[in-house]
Amino acid sequence: CVCGSRCVGGSRCVGGHRDGSLEKIVVVGAAVAALNAAKALREAGWQEHLVLLEAGHELPVDRPPLSKGFLLGTTEVERLQLPLASEIDALDIDLRLNARVEGFAADDFRVKLENDDELSAEGVIVATGSSPRRIASWPKAAGIFVLRDLAEAQELRTALAATPSRVVVVGAGFIGAEVASSARALGWEVTMIEVASTPLQRVLPSQVGAFVADLHRSNGVDLRLNSGVDVPLLDGDGTLRGVRLADGTELECEVLVLGIGASPNVEWLRGSGVPISNGICCDETLMAAPGVVAAGDVAEWFNPHFGERMRIEQWDNAVESGGVAARRLLSWAEGDPGEPYVAVPWFWSDQFDAKIQMAGRPAPEDEAVLIDGSVESGKFAYGFKRGERCMGVLAVNRPRRAILARMAMATSLQWDAVVPG
Repeated sequence: CVCGSRCVGGSRCVGGHRDGSLEKIVVVGAAVAALNAAKALREAGWQEHLVLLEAGHELPVDRPPLSKGFLLGTTEVERLQLPLASEIDALDIDLRLNARVEGFAADDFRVKLENDDELSAEGVIVATGSSPRRIASWPKAAGIFVLRDLAEAQELRTALAATPSRVVVVGAGFIGAEVASSARALGWEVTMIEVASTPLQRVLPSQVGAFVADLHRSNGVDLRLNSGVDVPLLDGDGTLRGVRLADGTELECEVLVLGIGASPNVEWLRGSGVPISNGICCDETLMAAPGVVAAGDVAEWFNPHFGERMRIEQWDNAVESGGVAARRLLSWAEGDPGEPYVAVPWFWSDQFDAKIQMAGRPAPEDEAVLIDGSVESGKFAYGFKRGERCMGVLAVNRPRRAILARMAMATSLQWDAVVPG
């Protein structure tokens, strides 16, 4: 690039800068990534006008417990508050609720709200997260749920508190598998439908998916793989009575939960000048356009540590990328090209008596090497090898192994450095 700075895709300059001063920054979103970005701005010494726009009428909650402790009744609403929510006043944040953004003009930093109001800025941090996928052709009906925010979780928790009967979960990804585990713990009969040949096939190698399948079946879940759904079955009054599968099989149920993934909230950016595909297209520093950075679920960026573009829907990534994006915006204003965001993806999931943790970004073609324990014991760890590199370590009921692997991978992906001995 003629500006000597980093560009997205090698063609679009994101290196232009102002004069070192930003008098107003607007953060679109108010969840984990947004709040961590706001805190990072203040910690870096930036003391100007900071606006957070939240579409809802209250701050979002911490989402990981929603499909686990909250459904089980062991985690109450008070404990769902985001860690930084209590610091909003101390951070001098201009928080605006019920402020749904409908458009943006990257050429002059105008944020357009749904009530036709506009808000000008000199820098923008996009942290709008993602939303659960729904099946557009399905009607809205009592008893059909997705799980993303507190209101939806409260409705599902109320439904699961009724006399136990049958719940059907569509999708055996993390949300689906966790909801199935929670529903079984509450005494419900559970059928889980998955179109793939193993659970978690999109994010985990088949060996681990097979373990998850056995885990659920051994705990009484009726797991149906290579199976899709057609339509919900409703009584004349609109009450859910079941679901028809793609092969014509009909299952009776009182509760139907969709856990078929999430989509980044980027539609409002179409035509804005900010590039979008599977999220917001950022360079390796999380910059998407001059003066525009992205963080959290919505950011798709080139991770030089793994040598690939990625978008990560994980809590730890939201925390880390929020701070990185904020500091990148400040460095842009100073004409500094910034540093790459080097991250080791990390997630965890609690299902029945299994704590599943993974560091890294393995692919289905990577060689899976058992490095600790045994699958039969329910306590084991796999390393995923690609040439001489370790692309990931997955541990089940081996938390120390997972944490040590994550720490090692942050420094080097060499197999011997991550899996010594």
